[in-house]
Amino acid sequence: MPLLMIDLDNTLVDRDIAFRAAATAFLAEHGLPEGDLDWLMALDASGYSPRREVARALSERYGGIDTQDFLDRGTADRITLSDPVREALAEARADGWSCVIVTNGRTVQQETKIRNTGLDRLVHGWVISEAAGHRKPEPEIFHAAAAVAGAALDGSWMIGDSALADIRGALGVGARSVWVSAGRLWTEPDYRPSLTTPDTASAIRRATSTRIDY
Repeated sequence: MPLLMIDLDNTLVDRDIAFRAAATAFLAEHGLPEGDLDWLMALDASGYSPRREVARALSERYGGIDTQDFLDRGTADRITLSDPVREALAEARADGWSCVIVTNGRTVQQETKIRNTGLDRLVHGWVISEAAGHRKPEPEIFHAAAAVAGAALDGSWMIGDSALADIRGALGVGARSVWVSAGRLWTEPDYRPSLTTPDTASAIRRATSTRIDY
């Protein structure tokens, strides 16, 4: 079965929307200024800021307020899976693709997102950087994904929103790639994705129906 690797945050699910909702609820619960929402969004940086740095910044700004639940579950509990992505994944599986989530992050938090959205029933498995001991774009995490599916990286695809983690990572293991642009322009001069699409559902359908000869 051919291998389709897919990023989780801001690819399969819209993490930014979920974090914004969690941050809004956190501020309201503790009577904190609504204007802090922009600061929290910048601090989070779409999940790319190390959790330790985020926790330290929150502690410095908000003193004795307990922020652990907000950090551990706030975003994960608000994640949803859109119908178009759900349908595209189901089609890929029906067409014989092995679908594996490849994500950076903490195991408990990422698995909560996967199970809460029902992705665990739509994919063949997942690899999370904390458990794997390697982060995208390191090649080891992609090899681990292939092992989960019992598939080869030769002829595989990687779909994601991150130029470095997903597209550069795919290039490093000889996989084809689809960059989910969400309206952004590609800015990396040294490498490019095999394909670019505006959204994840179309990325899945393009990858599973496109032949590219190198």
